[in-house]
Amino acid sequence: MVIKNLARTFGALSLALVPLLSSPAAHAAAPATPVAEVTTLADAVGLVEVTEEDRTGYNRTKFKHWNSGDDAGDGCNTRAEVLLAEAVVAPTVEAGCKLTGGTWRSYYDGQEVTSAGSLDIDHMVPLAEAWDSGASAWSTARREAYANDQGADVSLVAVTARSNRQKSDQDPADWMPPSPEAQCRYVGEWVSTKLRWQLSADDRELKALKVFADGPCEDTIVRYTPAA
Repeated sequence: MVIKNLARTFGALSLALVPLLSSPAAHAAAPATPVAEVTTLADAVGLVEVTEEDRTGYNRTKFKHWNSGDDAGDGCNTRAEVLLAEAVVAPTVEAGCKLTGGTWRSYYDGQEVTSAGSLDIDHMVPLAEAWDSGASAWSTARREAYANDQGADVSLVAVTARSNRQKSDQDPADWMPPSPEAQCRYVGEWVSTKLRWQLSADDRELKALKVFADGPCEDTIVRYTPAA
């Protein structure tokens, strides 16, 4: 009798488990984690899709920034968090995330800066350029994620206000950092950002990138992780 009862219990448990094991949820694969890619600049440039650009409908306000940043509890917005991350000498963080002191190096022009207020946080691929290159089709939430992207070190960069405003919304066909030592790094980070966010390039932009990839920057390595 004991054996029969155990058999019935085991059989009931087995039957109960069958729906669970065969359910779609049980077989659903876990969301794939984006894999970091590493390649040469020349190969990376070859991965960028080429299309015509279209700025129809663009408005900077369609990219919400700066939001509360990666740590919503630290009282700092994205701009301040980037400044803290990129400081060569850490500033003092006062009430309201006011930054005093600190030192930064603006790699576009090689300038050392000792006042956070003298720095802009540049979107490596400007918002208008991103719009032209595919972001016009994104959701509002994805555009906000792009505008505040701290998931890649190269997406946002602290640079002098002067160099950022000289760059404006131009791509590498029309503007490069004035410091020659910065140019290969810049081209690599530009291409990395385009690939991370699956943004395209127009013909002039691609030709300019190839000039660097096939010439002075042929040894540059590009690292990127596709944005979720």
